[in-house]
Amino acid sequence: MRGLFITLEGGDGAGKSTQIRNIEKYFAAKGIKVTHTREPGGPPISEKLREILLDTGNTEMDAVTEMLIYAAARAQNVREIVLPAMERGEVVICDRFVDSSIAYQAFGRELGSMVAEVNRHATGGLSPDLTIWLDIDPEKGKARASGDKGPDRLDLESTAFHSRVRRGYASIAESEPERFKRIDASGTIEEIQGLITDCLDELCRSKGI
Repeated sequence: MRGLFITLEGGDGAGKSTQIRNIEKYFAAKGIKVTHTREPGGPPISEKLREILLDTGNTEMDAVTEMLIYAAARAQNVREIVLPAMERGEVVICDRFVDSSIAYQAFGRELGSMVAEVNRHATGGLSPDLTIWLDIDPEKGKARASGDKGPDRLDLESTAFHSRVRRGYASIAESEPERFKRIDASGTIEEIQGLITDCLDELCRSKGI
């Protein structure tokens, strides 16, 4: 059986890490093996590219350069981790995927349609079976995440930038409602988990799991 590919999207402070653990438990209870990866990152090559992308010293990075590095990291992650795990029949959960590039580079950086085209080549056309967007106001998310880590390069961007990113996610949600599910991340962990479980139940029914 071909495995499933599930991605989570949302800004810092949205609670992705917590909900990824809950999704892992959901499938473990069904006896299905789960592989977890992240973007940018995953395999060693992609993790090295992640360091470049998030380094606060790299503020001079051009928007197109940024887009291409994200796509390069993604290409390696897809071929080294995601596709092999799916071929083994596993559920792959990825913290961010192409939707992040659409939101952050196509909308946030205002690069437009080239982002989708570049990433079509990077992924070989791979699309998630389900994407959960944990939607939270950027300022609220920043306040939640402030104690977790120091700021990265994208954290230093303006409120206007992060507002464009959020509009990008909203645009995807409107255009792909079957795959891309918006969940209000301002609720409690338990409330959010319940809504995600509903989405997972629906996905599993559709796949006969």
